[in-house]
Amino acid sequence: MFQATVVKWILLYLVISPTIFIMCLSDLHSNNLLAAKRKRMSERVRKMFYHAYDNYMMYAFPHDELKPLTKTFTDSLSELGNLKLEHLPQQYNGSALTLIESLSSLVILGNYTEFEKAIIWLSENLSFDVDARVNLFECNIRVLGGLVSAHILATDSTNRLVQVIYKNQLLDLAEDLGRRFLPAFNTPTGLPYAWINLKHGVIVDETTETSTSGCGSLILEMGALSRLTGDTRFETAALHALRKLWSMRSSLNLLGTTLDVATGDWIEYSSGIGAGVDSFYEYLMKAYVLFGRDEIWKMFQSAYIGVQKYFRHGPWYHEADMRTGTATYWQLTSLQAFWPGLQVLVGDIEAANSSHREFFKVWKKYGVLPERYLLDHQVLHPTEKYYPLRPELAESTFYLYQATKDPWYMEVGESIMNSLNAHTRVKGGFASIRDVTTMQLEDHQHSFFLAETCKYLYLLFDDSFLLNKNYIFTTEGHPLPVRSNWHEKLPKAYNLSNGSSIKTGKQRKRSSAMSLQICPASMIHHEPNARRLESACHIPDTGADHRCFSDDDCGVDANTCRRRSCSLAGYCGLWSLM
Repeated sequence: MFQATVVKWILLYLVISPTIFIMCLSDLHSNNLLAAKRKRMSERVRKMFYHAYDNYMMYAFPHDELKPLTKTFTDSLSELGNLKLEHLPQQYNGSALTLIESLSSLVILGNYTEFEKAIIWLSENLSFDVDARVNLFECNIRVLGGLVSAHILATDSTNRLVQVIYKNQLLDLAEDLGRRFLPAFNTPTGLPYAWINLKHGVIVDETTETSTSGCGSLILEMGALSRLTGDTRFETAALHALRKLWSMRSSLNLLGTTLDVATGDWIEYSSGIGAGVDSFYEYLMKAYVLFGRDEIWKMFQSAYIGVQKYFRHGPWYHEADMRTGTATYWQLTSLQAFWPGLQVLVGDIEAANSSHREFFKVWKKYGVLPERYLLDHQVLHPTEKYYPLRPELAESTFYLYQATKDPWYMEVGESIMNSLNAHTRVKGGFASIRDVTTMQLEDHQHSFFLAETCKYLYLLFDDSFLLNKNYIFTTEGHPLPVRSNWHEKLPKAYNLSNGSSIKTGKQRKRSSAMSLQICPASMIHHEPNARRLESACHIPDTGADHRCFSDDDCGVDANTCRRRSCSLAGYCGLWSLM
């Protein structure tokens, strides 16, 4: 009997082991093919970057941006009075915007020689002492962010930079620019003007209208500048503006799109996650990761739940009135495509994947992502049919691949790359698209094409730059390192361990009440010995004893997703009937 059993096991082993061996070989072959494809794709992106970069350096440098069809330039960042480009002051040669925006991309691509040359040129030639009116938000995310990030990369000992040539020149330029920003914050509210003259400060009769993004998306760059220089004025000004903006939210924790910095009144009450508001949400989450401020995390939690409750409709996000939550405009804007990437940082992967797939469907429908698409009619906006080489879909694709390692996202990246080469590549660089229905081109290569679009596509296929490092990317794609000495305290890990478990067929998935817009009580499975899981919508009360002085001290109930309120006796609870 024993011998028969042994024989059976031997025969079974002889049958199974070749199968296992073949499966291992198959997996190894698949991994090798995937690695080879990633290398080919990353090289194609590298060629795209240098086609854009080399043409800029040849035909537009040191001006701001390239016009690839005519092989000329535009100084798009600056408004120098009423002067036209051909009548610019003789000493004004532009701000080399595209070069500054390309600095971190050059490091990621491993081109330290070009990076060093750029540093030397900027340190010897760039000056902000010019009579130029610039947009504070754009100059902050593009120029200040580019300089601060490049300074950090230049002082990173792991990068192959000749340290002898670098003496903090980029940081000196960034500090000078930051000081020129500060007069913009001298308003009755502390909310900054949208425009600032780099030489003279705020000009007479300057407009007091700005956007939520414009005054609420400064904290990363200015906060990092303060940490690097020791001058707290930059972070203090940006943080004060952020706090003031948050205090202007509605009872639904929603904000509008435009406001008056002098009076603190809202101008446009309709809002969403797109243009004018997008980076406000992004910077709340990323500022918490970078600086570890609990107050910013609480702002983001409340804001995120408000978005999911009032803007979301299935995989789409419409706009709504901040006062009532009533839907106003049912439209997709290309800037919204950043949202799935932000949701990856939150840990809401299911919701991120759902929205990302819808954005990609629109991309495939037109070959690129149009600026505005009417969701209620499933047609293009009649006038905003352009595509200016925006990076947001590539950005979210990169984040989702990092989170899931699903090779489908690399297929998405390849499709994006193929479209860009087929429709926007010209002899002089990459041109924007004026009309996605005809693919008529526009003579403009935006600097963010090198700062973001090419960067995120490259990182999708080659993420070696991120190995053993921890970065947060600004809204312009400039990497800032997450450092413990920049934190008030180290943040707790946030992931979907506080999500609920849902079952579809035989598979059990992690999800959250925020992603599904339902209360967790309807999601819990009453199985024997099942552990009750807390919903991601839960926000604990400020005090462990649930004592409170106002509603602001109370959180969101884990079982109903309802906001708790403070009773007359000073305790948090579900006291209200609605």
